[in-house]
Amino acid sequence: MGDLAGIRSHLVDLAWLGVDALWISPFYPSPMVDFGYDVSDYCGVDPLFGTLEEFDRMITDAHALGLKVIIDWVPNHTSDQHPWFVDASSGRDSGRRDWYVWRDGAADGSPPNNWVAAFDLSAPAWTFDDRSGQWFLHLFEEAQPDLNWDQGEVVGAMHDVLRFWLDRGVDGFRADVVHCIGKDPDLPDDPPEVAGIPHCALNDVPVTHHRLQAIRSLIDEYPGDRVIVGEVYLLSTAAVATYYGDGDELHLAFNFPPLYAPWTSEAWNGCIGETVDALAPRGAWPTWVLSNHDNARHRTRYDRAARLHGEDPAVTMRRSEARARAAAVLLMTLRGSPFLYQGEELGLADAAIPSDRAVDPGGRDGCRAPIPWTDADDHGWPTTGAAGPWLPFAPEAALRNHAAQRADPSSVLHLYRRLLALRHGRRALSVGTFTLLDLPVGLVGYVREHDDELAVVLVNFTDDRIELPGGIRVPHEPGTGPSAEPRDPLEIGGLQVLLTSDGIAEGEAFVGAVLADQAMVLGY
Repeated sequence: MGDLAGIRSHLVDLAWLGVDALWISPFYPSPMVDFGYDVSDYCGVDPLFGTLEEFDRMITDAHALGLKVIIDWVPNHTSDQHPWFVDASSGRDSGRRDWYVWRDGAADGSPPNNWVAAFDLSAPAWTFDDRSGQWFLHLFEEAQPDLNWDQGEVVGAMHDVLRFWLDRGVDGFRADVVHCIGKDPDLPDDPPEVAGIPHCALNDVPVTHHRLQAIRSLIDEYPGDRVIVGEVYLLSTAAVATYYGDGDELHLAFNFPPLYAPWTSEAWNGCIGETVDALAPRGAWPTWVLSNHDNARHRTRYDRAARLHGEDPAVTMRRSEARARAAAVLLMTLRGSPFLYQGEELGLADAAIPSDRAVDPGGRDGCRAPIPWTDADDHGWPTTGAAGPWLPFAPEAALRNHAAQRADPSSVLHLYRRLLALRHGRRALSVGTFTLLDLPVGLVGYVREHDDELAVVLVNFTDDRIELPGGIRVPHEPGTGPSAEPRDPLEIGGLQVLLTSDGIAEGEAFVGAVLADQAMVLGY
C-alpha cells in the first residue's frame, strides 16, 4: 500500500519532472469503503498511510524542493463511522442529529424523494434507519452520509478542518463534490427528464455560492497564495463557470469535458471553444485534464474508441503512444492550468483487474493501479509481499516504468519534462493570450502570445499527413497581439519547430505540414 513516506521518497522525482504542485487523495482515518472518501477523522492520518509527523516531514521536504502540496477535502459527507454520525444516528434527540440530512419517508413508505445515488443507479440516495424511523441522505455510498451545511455548527467544524491543515503548511485543497454542500431545503424530486441521473451531477443551489465565499475568505487569510480547486461535477461548463464567482469563490474548478471528448479534431475544437466561451467573460482561469482517479485513462479511452470503429488492434497499439504524446502537447499548451494524473507521464493504460482483486465500489480500479517505479519484478514495491501491491500493475510495466523511461531521452516521460520546461520558460505558454485557429478538419491549432513572444500549437488528430500549403494566418484583434496597435493578420513565416510530440523536425523551420498523430509547438 502506498503511504506518505513513499510519496516523500519520490518527491525528488516529481521535482525533476518539473511539476509545480502535488495533489494527494485522502489519507485520513477511514473504513476505506470508498478508498478514503469516507472520512472518519478529518484531522488525522490513517495508520495505513503513516502519521501526522510523517505528513509534516513530507510537507517540509516538498517545500524545500519548491513543490506545493494540495490535499483532498471531503466537505459533503463523512463516513458512517465518524463520531459525528455515530452520535447523530443514536436517536432523534441526539445533539448532532441535525448535522446530517434526515427526513420522514413518503406516505407509502418509500424514500423522501426520487434522488438516485452515484455508483448504483438502481439505488435511492436514501437509507432507512430502523432505530429512529427516518431516512438519511447519501449522494454516494450508504456508508457516506451527507452533512447538513444548513447547520452553523457543521460550517464551523468544517472551517476548523481547513484551518487545521492550513496551519500545518498545506498550500491548498481539492474540494470533493463541493457544489453539493448546498441543497434545496425542500429536497424536491428531480424532474422526469433527468430522473435516474445521480443527483450529485444535478445539484446546483444558490446558497452554495455564499458558502464558497466564506471558505474563500478563510483561505485568503493565509499567506503564500493558498488555493482551493473545486470538483464541481455538473453537466454544463457554463454552470461550472458560475462557481468561480467574481474572484471570491473557487480559484479553480475542474473542467470535465476533456475527460469524455473522443480523439477527434471536431470534438476538441468544440470542447476548447465551449470552455473559452464559458470562462473568458468571467475572467475565470481554465483547468485541463486528460485522466483522473474516477475515469479510464485517456490512452485506454482512445484505444477503445478506435477498436469500436473497426481499427485493427495492431494499428491501434502502434498509434496509442503517438496519440498519448500528442495529447500531452495539447494538455500542456492550452491556456489554463494542466493537471497530470499519476502514471500519465509514463503513458500508462488501465490495468486489467481480475474480479477477485477488484476493490472499488465504482469500478475504477483499472486507472488506480500503482506507479511502476523500476523494471524489477516488484517495480519498486519491495515490501508488499508475493501478491504485490493492492492492485495489479498496468500493462507494459516492464517498459513503462519511471526508471526505464528516465534513462531513455525519447520516452513519454522526457516529453512531459520538456513540455513543462517549455511552458515554464515561455510566458506565452503559461499566461499568454489564446486564439483558436480555423484549420482543416483533422487539425486543432491555436496561438499563444505574451508581449513580443508568440507560440503556435498544431495537433493532428488523424493518421494522415496534413499539408497547409497556404500557411497559417493568425488573426490579431486590436490590443491583443504582441503590439497594442491594430494590424492585419500575421502570416506565419520563419517559425521554428520548438517541440514535437515525436521529436521529428525539432529545431528546423516549419515547412507547413503536420505528420500523422503529431503535435508541434512553433515559435521564434
